Amino acid sequence: MKTSDSTYDVSKTSLGMEAELNRLKAQALMGWEKECRYLQWYGLSDGMNVLEVGCGPGYVTEQLIKNFPNSEITALDFDSALLQKAKENHNSSKVKYVQASVYDTKLPDDHYDFVIARLIFLHLFDPLKAALEIFRVLKPGGKVAIIDIDDGIFGIVEPNIESFHSVLDKLIDMQKKAGGNREIGRSLPRLLGQSGFSDIDLEAVSVHSDLVGLEGFQEQFNPKRFEQFFRLGILSENDFHNIEKAHDNLLHNPDSCAMMIFHIAFGTKPIQ
Repeated sequence: MKTSDSTYDVSKTSLGMEAELNRLKAQALMGWEKECRYLQWYGLSDGMNVLEVGCGPGYVTEQLIKNFPNSEITALDFDSALLQKAKENHNSSKVKYVQASVYDTKLPDDHYDFVIARLIFLHLFDPLKAALEIFRVLKPGGKVAIIDIDDGIFGIVEPNIESFHSVLDKLIDMQKKAGGNREIGRSLPRLLGQSGFSDIDLEAVSVHSDLVGLEGFQEQFNPKRFEQFFRLGILSENDFHNIEKAHDNLLHNPDSCAMMIFHIAFGTKPIQ
């Protein structure tokens, strides 16, 4: 997404492009197995016409290709650099890459069987406008799955670190001031209802390091991600030190573990 549409800009991350891509890949894969089961439970099946909004560098796109090889997939993102990475990584005849805003996709009405939006809504300035656009491009009877976070119920890191919830609160406040919402998970059912969807449901997906490994969590707690927030005074020196400590535990402490909770909201476009 471009800066005027969203709080996320890959060119401005503290990690740098290569490290940020590694983080995004780890983030995409850490919960995919469970997420895929939920998507299939709600109706995603092979052969459907699928739209993935906010596809980024295409790591979820790749999983969709593997799991649903007979589906036609449209992968949409506004960021040209990320979209180019997706094309380079996954050059498949089954995927159509589209550079467009989720607010105005330019895609046809009533066209898709299933839409997936993963970790994009927390960044959006106008989530209702995006949900209405998704509603427009879905066929009657088509379904949407929004996968996102809620830092109010983020999960756990053990050994527990001092001021962990204080750090989360500061990040929530920072995102709110920038125009996004790191507590979007709790708002998703109401958002879908306001957009006209029916058959709305919400599920929580727990991803635990003992089950999926520590790599994804190590990437999420990389202190370099938080350096700019420390420099800007959003995080205190003590906050930053505790993030470093959590990261070090995840790297070196055999007793360390982490759990993160993702939320999936489902909705169906009514058949008139």
